[in-house]
Amino acid sequence: MAGLLSAGSPLKRPAGVVLLIVVTAAHLWLGDELMEDRLGFGAGAQSMRRIEVSYVRELALAPPPEAPAPTPQRVARPRKAAVAKAPASAPKPAAESSAPLLAKVEALPAPAVVPELPTIEPAPPLATASEPMASAPDVAPAVTPPAPPVVAAVAPAAAASAPSFEWPPSTRLTYRLTGYYRGDVQGTASVEWIRSGLRYQVHLEAVVGPPFAPLLVRRASSEGDLGDSGLAPRRFEGEQRVAFRSRRWTMGFEPDRVRLPDGREVPAALGVQDEASLFVQLTWLFTTQPHLLQVGRSIEVPLALPRRVEPWQYDVVGAETLQMPFADVPTMHVKPRRLAKPSGDLAAEMWFAPGLQYLPVRILIHQDAQTFIDLQLLRAPQQSATR
Repeated sequence: MAGLLSAGSPLKRPAGVVLLIVVTAAHLWLGDELMEDRLGFGAGAQSMRRIEVSYVRELALAPPPEAPAPTPQRVARPRKAAVAKAPASAPKPAAESSAPLLAKVEALPAPAVVPELPTIEPAPPLATASEPMASAPDVAPAVTPPAPPVVAAVAPAAAASAPSFEWPPSTRLTYRLTGYYRGDVQGTASVEWIRSGLRYQVHLEAVVGPPFAPLLVRRASSEGDLGDSGLAPRRFEGEQRVAFRSRRWTMGFEPDRVRLPDGREVPAALGVQDEASLFVQLTWLFTTQPHLLQVGRSIEVPLALPRRVEPWQYDVVGAETLQMPFADVPTMHVKPRRLAKPSGDLAAEMWFAPGLQYLPVRILIHQDAQTFIDLQLLRAPQQSATR
């Protein structure tokens, strides 16, 4: 410190002081430019009451859970029922009851059955995974790769075929924050998923600069209910502090409408999420329907932003292994693609780790090629006691 304030130090020169002020102002402008102008603000109300939780263990990297393959037992059951009903239904099938196997053998070479076997064998999982609502005649077109299918964010029919899902315990993710806006920026960030029965909260916090004197603090919180379609937000809160200025905004969610920060009410799309619940909703989708996390697949999610509610599409672009401080983590890279008219809203690319309960281990938030914030997991996820 003495060296910095020596007689020849630039900080004792007027030009050096001006430079320091300009750099600080530029970092403060990062908050206003990226967050306020792009996201907008509304009048806040009383803050949600945070659910308290203790984290007692670290989540270890493990092989991802495998989706169960369809079993052939469903074919065997109708045959037994047919044999049981045949003798009791009428007296004339008495000849059939004496030779049921012969009747089945004669049915095998029938021309209506044999041609269907090669058409169903090639890829039934791809047809059912990519288009859960498609009928049997659509199997052949679904295999063709040119046009990746768009899968709805809420697909109860596909989720019903997946293994039974148990919501994970409360989890905290701690990230290292780096980025660039007219210069390098650094800080920390965290995402907390908190569950109490069928009620949830998600809390995001990003701090730019040192913790004792941050240049920018941004928080986002979501709370709501858990159900068959994943997360159903009920309330969203945002807060941002830049230097000595602090602003808050809220959104309310009803089954048929969303109340925006400026008081306007807009129709609520099925499965709508906010900027905090989005990460957990995608984790739920990939856990219950792992086939969605294949390269070339797309997931459409309606997203509630402070000025509008609109659909966003997330494309699975590739598999990558990321070098984290605690392990090399295999991930799947998911990139957003806005379906409505283009604008300057922030977009978040995500890297989900199947071996860490499909949690996002990296989140890249960018406005353009020169302005971005990169969050990378700093330590293994922490979890509460299983309950």
